[in-house]
Amino acid sequence: MGVTLLLLLTFINLNSVSLSTAEFTVGVNYGRVADNLPPPSQVSQFIITQTKINHVKIFDANPDQFPNHPPPYHGFPKMSSLSSPPQKLNESSSVTKSSPPGTKQSFHSANVEEIQVSTPHSLGILSVSDPPSSGRFRRVYDRVIFAPILEFHRQTKTPFMVCPYPYFGYNEKTLDYALFKPNGGVLDKATGVNYTNMFDAQMDAVYSAMKRVGYGDVDIVVAETGWPSAGNPNQLGVSVDDAASYNGNLMKHVSSSVGTPLMPNRTFETFIFSLFNENLKVGVSEQNFGLFRPDLEPTTGPSPSSDTGTKKWCIPKEEATNDELQANIDFVCGSGVDCKPIQGGGPCYEPDNVRSHASYAMNAYYQAHGRDDFDCDFSNTGFISSSDPSYEECSYAA
Repeated sequence: MGVTLLLLLTFINLNSVSLSTAEFTVGVNYGRVADNLPPPSQVSQFIITQTKINHVKIFDANPDQFPNHPPPYHGFPKMSSLSSPPQKLNESSSVTKSSPPGTKQSFHSANVEEIQVSTPHSLGILSVSDPPSSGRFRRVYDRVIFAPILEFHRQTKTPFMVCPYPYFGYNEKTLDYALFKPNGGVLDKATGVNYTNMFDAQMDAVYSAMKRVGYGDVDIVVAETGWPSAGNPNQLGVSVDDAASYNGNLMKHVSSSVGTPLMPNRTFETFIFSLFNENLKVGVSEQNFGLFRPDLEPTTGPSPSSDTGTKKWCIPKEEATNDELQANIDFVCGSGVDCKPIQGGGPCYEPDNVRSHASYAMNAYYQAHGRDDFDCDFSNTGFISSSDPSYEECSYAA
């Protein structure tokens, strides 16, 4: 079975004091599920010269990402860790075959000893996470899968990687709790600890699960966490300000050495998700986790459409199905609206998928018929956005 590798690369920022491994705290994930990102060579120069980012985690071993620094990456950038993909608990055979011990054995045979090996895990590995002190791994997996993995980490002095996302766990009552803002906290009645942020609660739930199987001494690294800067219209807690609050407060927190209630005085190496917005992901919020837009401007700064006055665009709702969107395409293109741009060879043909084509067609209809809200209804599958969805040569009318 082939394994897509995830590499952790250490960048040395020549315009700032370089960080040692002991001093390193916050890095960023460089995802590339998009068709409008700048070339990797430009990205690497941007990171080096325009940011203070010292550590970047990439999701494949494509040498094009670092064309001027071929393997074995001597000097710059330096490869410090490698991990197999995030594990899926419903594929136990795959988990066993692609676990870190097997990967590490491959490195031993290649006489590569200095690179750490791990694998990132979502909090789906837990059967119980609330309250944090009751955290436990899923039954059977605790001893069959995670005990051996944690034993491997103990023996090799490598970290257990987890992906805590308070964004996926908040509601209207717990938004401030998730964003590290002042709040009344959530009490763990078993320990008497009052948690003032969801990140600490999630981390302590993982720690409790590790301790329950005898591995509370293994270090933990936050492989992914983040917050989107945009989502569906009127979506609670999803805005530029909310993303800035979460990421900013997170960085302060993990760098403070305060740790968590169950892991006091700890500093966690943490990778924010993600470097860029990724327009080929499914759903508006999933596309907007980036710290930067593809034009290299920060997502917390002025939006691309901030100078467009009253310009609006009609695009599909996240929950709209492909069948519904195909019906929208058929309706629009049969009504006399010009659909040549989404036909083969047209500037909006790529990416060649129903959602992308429907987005263009629905907006074309909306703009051609007066831009009234009901022109973007499409049987409740469309919504109006103030962000320009144009990309590369594909220009959306407004």
